[in-house]
Amino acid sequence: MGSQLGLEHGKVRLADADPDWPKLFTAEIERIRPAIDAYVVAIEHFGSTSIPRIKAKPILDILVGLRRFKDGEKLVRPLVSLGYDYVGFNMVHDDHLFGLGQARTVLLHAVVHGGHHWNRNLRFRDALRAGPALAAEYEALKVRLAEEFADSRSGYTAAKQAFIDRIADARG
Repeated sequence: MGSQLGLEHGKVRLADADPDWPKLFTAEIERIRPAIDAYVVAIEHFGSTSIPRIKAKPILDILVGLRRFKDGEKLVRPLVSLGYDYVGFNMVHDDHLFGLGQARTVLLHAVVHGGHHWNRNLRFRDALRAGPALAAEYEALKVRLAEEFADSRSGYTAAKQAFIDRIADARG
């Protein structure tokens, strides 16, 4: 992955929006797709790096849609062979989580295509893409929380949750 990406474990740092993030997403999908395509229904770019013009943690978020949640186990071997770590599915229920790089450059979430996590993540992304004022509101929240939780990524993530819930649930 490019030098534009990467964040130390547990840290929170926001980077200015980078017009190369979509290209880096596409390049990573082209790199991993041959290894996982047999188990995948769809792949989407989500998270803040998928929202034009807002600051984001410099980590690509990839949403992989599976036919069945159990199929996520089949991704472990091919993704590990491509440098990913399998974080497991205990951090977020019904979400197989994989990370790339010691300083994380990619977080890959494998969930049921059309299921709760799939729909919710895409509703949130699409709402921010469609609403520049909403995206700016989210960015302002992230900037404030990044200062407050610079050494606690879990605290940062938890503090954003009410905003995410409000937007994702309002459109569901």
